Amino acid sequence: MQTIYFPLRSIAFFIIIISIILAISPIAAYAYPLRPIAAEQSIYTIEVYPQRNRLIVRVRGQQIKAYPVAVGNPSTPTPIGVYYITYKGTDWGPSFGPRWLGLNVPWGNYGIHGTNKPYSIGQHMSHGCIRMFNRDVLELYEMIPIGTKVTIYGHVLGAPKDSPRDLAEGDVGGDVLLIQSRLKSAGYFDGICNGKFRASTTSALKKFQRDQRMIQDGVVSQHIYEALGLIE
Repeated sequence: MQTIYFPLRSIAFFIIIISIILAISPIAAYAYPLRPIAAEQSIYTIEVYPQRNRLIVRVRGQQIKAYPVAVGNPSTPTPIGVYYITYKGTDWGPSFGPRWLGLNVPWGNYGIHGTNKPYSIGQHMSHGCIRMFNRDVLELYEMIPIGTKVTIYGHVLGAPKDSPRDLAEGDVGGDVLLIQSRLKSAGYFDGICNGKFRASTTSALKKFQRDQRMIQDGVVSQHIYEALGLIE
């Protein structure tokens, strides 16, 4: 039997062609995790109003659903801002009910989920997550795709009538994110604005305090909020 030899260049070309075919074939879809739906492709949006304990679902701007919810208590508030559904899970445990819709809050693990404490719905009793009746979260879970925009309304520094809290290294939250953003805009902070008060934020704050002729203690006090133009 005659032996057939293939040039190395031909073998390499053959391998490349096969790789391309596999990459664009339906089989390839099973080899990689599904990507989240892009936010602009989702026709759904969610709005959460902590002061009203209400979650609104809209389709192309038109309200289609409204649900009562429980939100964070004063010491562990629900994070204000714009986020996206980045994960959907089932049966995380009794405390989270039958479904979980995770939010991409950069400083913690927050989501919309069910509860084994239905009496908390309509109150400020969670640790920052948004609780729903289990029957409601089951409905929401089936309705809402990954990539859906979630806007949580409110005053980022707390209720308008309340003073913002003092902040120091170790704290997390939307208020920390806002401080980082202001320090970054002023040229003091060159890290990632992620709502996590770490050593880099402390260092930037102390530089700001030095230039403002304040005590360099690395604590965000009422004077710091005022100096950064966040309160009057």
